[in-house]
Amino acid sequence: MTGVYTIALLVISNIFMTLAWYGHLKMQGLGKFNALPLIIVILISWGIAFFEYCFQVPANRIGFRENGGPFSLFELKILQEVISLSVFTAFALLVFKTETLRLNHILSFVCILLAVFFAFRK
Repeated sequence: MTGVYTIALLVISNIFMTLAWYGHLKMQGLGKFNALPLIIVILISWGIAFFEYCFQVPANRIGFRENGGPFSLFELKILQEVISLSVFTAFALLVFKTETLRLNHILSFVCILLAVFFAFRK
């Protein structure tokens, strides 16, 4: 069950991370937001990223094998990357309607899934 909690926390963390990193690009189309100085946009992103860490840190602590979790450090990192790319892909396709998922992107994801396979292989 610890593994499920870890993955759920990583998904939530990556939703906040994606919003912090890329949300401002979508917000540029909104009049007043576009006029904000870059430092303000950075501070807003940091504020959002705070919540990323509120989920990321517990996910890693709960999931880490040396703390009683099911994952090694490398497995946690590989999981985080796959979740990050999955959340980003959903965000890009749902929020940025102009983005297209192409064959080269899919093949890249297949390579990452192979990385997961090899990372978890004993």
